[in-house]
Amino acid sequence: MTQREAIFPANRHALYEFHRYSAAIRSGDLLFVSGQVGSRSDGSPEPDFERQVQLAFDNLGAVLKAAGCTLEDVVDVTTFHTDPAAQIEIVMAVRERVIGEPPYPNWTAVGVNWLAGFDFEIKAIARIPQGA
Repeated sequence: MTQREAIFPANRHALYEFHRYSAAIRSGDLLFVSGQVGSRSDGSPEPDFERQVQLAFDNLGAVLKAAGCTLEDVVDVTTFHTDPAAQIEIVMAVRERVIGEPPYPNWTAVGVNWLAGFDFEIKAIARIPQGA
């Protein structure tokens, strides 16, 4: 049986300890990243929506890096939006800057009515490169 290994980025341990979850779990050559939000350093939501989305992607990148991955290793993404119709253009603009060129990962966007004070959350599955 494959053992699961918890992965944490630098400087965010208190957030995960407080909410009692791992930033990511490595299982074999797969990395399952928990939902990342656009929080400020004190854990509060960034009020500017575009900046909140960018911070969520930045936090995703930090978790991936802690496991030896990059965004190019991501194969599946799920995003959660509190107002998808009003937010999608901003999300897509940030996504374009961050994700870049094809091939793109799988992507599922879900409208929700609550994200603990946030308006956007992103979770992902990545394949861990050999040797990482």
